[in-house]
Amino acid sequence: MKLSAAEKLRRFYHQFSGNDRVLVAINADPDAIASAMAVKRLLWRKVSGVTISNINVIKRPDNIEMVRLLGVKLIYMDETYKKQFDRCVIVDSQPNHHKSFARFSYDVVIDHHPETGTKYPFADIRPEYGATATIMTEYLRAAKIRPSAKLATGLFHAIKTDTRNFERQTLIEDINAFQFLFQHANIHLARKIEQADLRLDFLKYFQIALQNMRIRRGKVFVNLGYIINSDICVIIADFFMRICSVQWTIVSGLCDDKLILIFRNDGLRKNAGKMAKSGFGHIGSAGGHKSMARAEIPVADLNEVINYKDEKKLLQWIISEVEKKQKKPDINFKKKILGLKS
Repeated sequence: MKLSAAEKLRRFYHQFSGNDRVLVAINADPDAIASAMAVKRLLWRKVSGVTISNINVIKRPDNIEMVRLLGVKLIYMDETYKKQFDRCVIVDSQPNHHKSFARFSYDVVIDHHPETGTKYPFADIRPEYGATATIMTEYLRAAKIRPSAKLATGLFHAIKTDTRNFERQTLIEDINAFQFLFQHANIHLARKIEQADLRLDFLKYFQIALQNMRIRRGKVFVNLGYIINSDICVIIADFFMRICSVQWTIVSGLCDDKLILIFRNDGLRKNAGKMAKSGFGHIGSAGGHKSMARAEIPVADLNEVINYKDEKKLLQWIISEVEKKQKKPDINFKKKILGLKS
């Protein structure tokens, strides 16, 4: 029997008492951060205190800006102790998704990722939903709580991010939550968070990408060499997809003893997830969606295949894995992109 939002909220509240010190554990990204904010608001004046703790170091500029602009107080998981808390909650993830969650036993799990089968005192897991923020918005509405501008902005941004502006799996519930939050969110603040995807030290990688890119029949290949953050590959891949003639981007970089490969396409042709898996899944982890995918290969395994320290050879190997039948680069296409005369 499908439970109403009011009944789920009642069962959620039943897990807590007035003296409880509550930990909300997250793998910090927009959906997790906003959902944790919602849990804290739901438990305001109902428990002794709520602490939001992140298991990951936040590196993405937009996530850093989200935390700063929305005034979210986070404590890194390594700085917490089990005896500090009476109840533990996890949102937008499940305990066996990451080993760092194992330090605590969880009373409440709320998530939109596929269910792992573990049982908890209270669990609300809805993999058909586009975002956990949608679930939390339903809880807020059931509690008749009008979200503050900052909370509404966080949830609004989370739904946009996790549904990729409703391009990914989306339900009518996601749209309804989005419309409700739109009435209370600060849209200018949301836009500032969304556009904060660059750091000053990222700019040099654009120069590297433009100088070293290789073009093969509408596909842009870039190897950035050693990078300080794997998100740089994502930013560069998305940047090249904004060029009208580009159908694919494959951007790689070495970070944390792994080769990171980011795949993007226009969603009309081959499947990026299948390409990543078929080309690189046999030596690393790989997968994704039709228009976007990712592969990660430990350099220890990569060294058996190619000299990864030779950036030119590494890029050529990536190209050959993606396009084994391609023989010549499209020089004219490269000139079109750079605005060069023939």
